[in-house]
Amino acid sequence: MKPHPLDPWSPGAQHLLALSDAYLASLYPAESNHLTSPQTLALPHVWFIGITLGDQVVACGAVKRMQDDGEYGEVKRVFVLPTHRGRGLSKTILEALEDHLTTHAIGWVRLETGIHQPEALNLYRSLGYRERLPFGAYRPDPLSVFMEKRLSPSYHS
Repeated sequence: MKPHPLDPWSPGAQHLLALSDAYLASLYPAESNHLTSPQTLALPHVWFIGITLGDQVVACGAVKRMQDDGEYGEVKRVFVLPTHRGRGLSKTILEALEDHLTTHAIGWVRLETGIHQPEALNLYRSLGYRERLPFGAYRPDPLSVFMEKRLSPSYHS
């Protein structure tokens, strides 16, 4: 159950991204959804990973290395198939993304999520993420929660 690099154009990734898009569209208006496209997920400064069980991609997530508001990594597109939730896959994805940032000497990880996702908020808080003001190109949004975590150089999952 180890995360591996994932091609955003692969059928498994496309399936998860489409399900994620539909889920978020059911919770928030378009202007409050800050989705990362497959084109962006394929860029060199983005690390997109997945977890495959059998021949099915069941979880994914990405981190973008950013320098627009200091140097940090931004977590994007964490999603687990509904039938595989509750098994720690999101935590496994996040730990792998954090390890990737630490390996590249990036000391901060940030994210934006929504107020209607209590499971995600609880997970992020349990992993040490704390709320903060909007960062980078984000603007205040009553439907968004902005979070960050300091990664220590000795961090290991």
